[in-house]
Amino acid sequence: MNILVTGAGGQLGSEVKAIANDKHQYFFETSATLDITSKQKVLSFVSTNKIDIIINCAAYTAVDKAENEEQLAFNVNEKAVENLVVACENFQAKLIHISTDYVFDGSQNTPYKESDEVKPLGVYGQSKRKGEEVVLNSTIDALIIRTSWVYSFFGNNFVKTMMRLGQERENLGVIFDQVGTPTYAKDLAEFCMYLINQDFSKVGSIYHFSNEGVISWYDFAKAIMEIAHIDCDIKPIETYQYPTPAKRPQYSVLNKSKLKEDFNYKIPYWKDSLKECIQLLKK
Repeated sequence: MNILVTGAGGQLGSEVKAIANDKHQYFFETSATLDITSKQKVLSFVSTNKIDIIINCAAYTAVDKAENEEQLAFNVNEKAVENLVVACENFQAKLIHISTDYVFDGSQNTPYKESDEVKPLGVYGQSKRKGEEVVLNSTIDALIIRTSWVYSFFGNNFVKTMMRLGQERENLGVIFDQVGTPTYAKDLAEFCMYLINQDFSKVGSIYHFSNEGVISWYDFAKAIMEIAHIDCDIKPIETYQYPTPAKRPQYSVLNKSKLKEDFNYKIPYWKDSLKECIQLLKK
């Protein structure tokens, strides 16, 4: 099969690239090598390279900057998805599209199911939801994977930031009243690789994928310091003490039972994956 991976320079795209085997022909494209906001370029690329599956890892993910860069966020998170969907329709390709827990407002206190009401709080979440709707309103064979709190060996992320700040400072204040689950991008990449050979006939199906477990950002930071053996005192603070341009969901734990039932797939525990990533980073 010929597989196009968009956003190949990002956290997830880089992890997919690192584990991709040679059973298939992969095309790893960044915004510099393929502008997915151009319908003509996408159609031409998919046609020329006879693409069978697109894994869309490309996204505008700067949550706070999105509040001032609304058009850019919607261009990448909605319009580009539209272009990929049209290409899939025209050339009978399948789509794995990555979405986010930010489509929810965080007002629940039980893990969010795929069928729960979406109510994004900010531009980033709104643009990602529009991208989902484009896929859901199409007739292509597609799977939407919502994920949360992504970190990786590659790119910029919370784990790397905490490790850096922990070495620079004696103490740090980290939010304890926002609760969710981290996702090691390598685990998500492995699930995407698994999906390539699965049945896509559940047209427009949404699935939730994050690591197992539930923690706050404070717990996450504490675990990072402990595992990385960094002597930095982490103090719990409330959301109001760390104001940001974009409002975050207070609770965004994703319920993964649908994914486990449909695919009989085992998801790693967040702390085990964090240990694996930190070991790689420390090397």
